Amino acid sequence: MSNRQLSEKQLAANRANAARSTGPRTPEGKSRSAQNARKHGFAAADFIVVRAEHLDEVADIKADLVAVYHPVNFEELSALERIALARHAVLRASRLEAGLFSTGINEAVDTDGAFRNQPSLDVTVGQGFNHALADGFVRLVRQSPEIWKLFLRYQAQAGRAYRQAIQEFDRLKSLRDELPNEPVIEPEPKPAQPVPPPPNEPIPARQTDPPPVAPPPPPPYPRDIPPTTEPMVIINNARPGSLRPEPAPFAPGRR
Repeated sequence: MSNRQLSEKQLAANRANAARSTGPRTPEGKSRSAQNARKHGFAAADFIVVRAEHLDEVADIKADLVAVYHPVNFEELSALERIALARHAVLRASRLEAGLFSTGINEAVDTDGAFRNQPSLDVTVGQGFNHALADGFVRLVRQSPEIWKLFLRYQAQAGRAYRQAIQEFDRLKSLRDELPNEPVIEPEPKPAQPVPPPPNEPIPARQTDPPPVAPPPPPPYPRDIPPTTEPMVIINNARPGSLRPEPAPFAPGRR
């Protein structure tokens, strides 16, 4: 962007144009603007720490900021997204601080669950926990002298990034008379990707697969065939009630 100063007439003309600009009005223009918004898409879940943070944390912070500040163009929307990420980093630093102190408490407790270095004076329960917290802090620093320096550096950087993001949004907000208003269209959400199971667990079958078909039952064995109730059939020349056939009648000329 050029650094030359604008005259009062040029500034007035820019303000007048910005006041008359309401964004695209035709369906074609609105369609192109929607496509631009999709290209600008902000996937808040991509900035979440796996297994430690909720997927909607950054998205919820951004939604609260949009509801309060009402961005009028994509520059302001991007600045609010930067504020959301910076605020989430500040919250993450607070969680990291709590985790470090919890690790120190674990160092101050022995295998039986009692504090290693109990105060000799008669103190309250809260004072005893404060003493254990300080003892764990000292033990943790002795083990890793640089860990707290790195934490304080990260905490200061997160706070500085948050303040800079707010200043950038305030700068863009002061230029609303010069920048044209644009319709802020949120991108379509991405479909949720399935989370792969841990390596020790079996992979479940897809929901689109047809259910397994049970094999047909085997044919019954002869002993399993139920007895019949039909009348006995006489075979050959057997007498009624007998399965033994009658001898064939004597024919002349045959032996």
